[in-house]
Order: sequence, then structure tokens, then C-alpha cells
Amino acid sequence: MSVEPAVLMQGITDWAEANDVAVDSLDDTSIAVVLPGERKLKTTVSIVVSARTAELAAFVIRHPDENAEAFNRWLLRKNMKLGAAAFGIDHLGDVYLRATVPVDRLLDDLDALLGEILTVADESFNELLLLGFLTGMKKEWAWRVSRGESTRNLAAFEHVLDSPDNEFLGTIGPERPEPSPDDPGGEAAPTGHPTTDGDRR
Repeated sequence: MSVEPAVLMQGITDWAEANDVAVDSLDDTSIAVVLPGERKLKTTVSIVVSARTAELAAFVIRHPDENAEAFNRWLLRKNMKLGAAAFGIDHLGDVYLRATVPVDRLLDDLDALLGEILTVADESFNELLLLGFLTGMKKEWAWRVSRGESTRNLAAFEHVLDSPDNEFLGTIGPERPEPSPDDPGGEAAPTGHPTTDGDRR
């Protein structure tokens, strides 16, 4: 059964307002909802509707700096435990969560779908950081300690970073290590919704 895109867009907007979350209408058939998290500060879910289906996609984390085989193996194993959503990667290796539903089910299932995507993205984030970005995190911790700067945003990893296993402690001076690690969980633009062939549009 077909549902007018305008009805779906309004239904999503109403859901966002009722749940006090930000929403951004991109065009007549796509919209983005910004969900606040705990481990991952926010998860932006783009929703694109067509005549028969609605595709939901959320950027989780960029491609790993290291340990790619174990990183991707973790994603595949996690997929076996998920429900409507599943992990996938685009042509850059960046990680997304995706779900596809019939358009006539979207509004009825919206709360459950967004809840699953948020929960999985948030609960997976720290594990993926440790698997794919540990060396950069160790260097960043050691650099901040050497300068007496705050390590607050790395506090969840203190047991790993402030330990004898951090070979960079005491070896990094006040000059920032190069290349400086960027934010692996920084949000992709809402228009970065991966298509079925893995490209962004």
C-alpha cells in the first residue's frame, strides 16, 4: 500500500517533536532525525522514502585506522544478533547502520526502528573505538597528559590509556603528535545516505 511522502514526513516530524529530538527536513522524500546518546554524543538517522520502501541509515563511525580485519569481523558477528537494523560499510569503509521497511509500516514501526538504531550505535561505539583507533587514542592521551590538559572526553578508556600498556606515556612531548587523530565518530552530513551500491548521495 502506498503512502504519500508528505504524510510520512509529517508523521516523522510529529514523532520528533513528541520525543523532543531535533529533526531536519531535507526534501520532499527525505528527512533526518538527530538522536542524543551517551557513549556516542549523537546519532543522526536519515530516512529516505520511495514508492514502496523507506530506508533508514545512520553514520556510526569512520573507517578504522588499524586492525581492520578484527574490526569488520566484529561488525559481522554483531549483525547476527540484530533485528531490523544491520551494519554496513560504504566505499570508504565508513560504518553505517541501515534498515529498510515497507512505507506503510514506517510510522507504526518508527519508534522501535529509531530505538534500535540508537541503542546499537551507542552501545557499539566504544568497542569500535578500541578495535580501530587504539593507537591514536593512546597517543592523544599521552600528549594531553604531557601538557597537563583535560582527558575528560577519553575518561571511559582511562583503564586502557593510563596503564603500562600505553607505550607512548612519557615519550610524547608538548608538540601534538602527527597526524593528529580526528573524531572517528563525527557526524557525516545527512545527505551522506549510502545507496545500495555503497556510494553516497
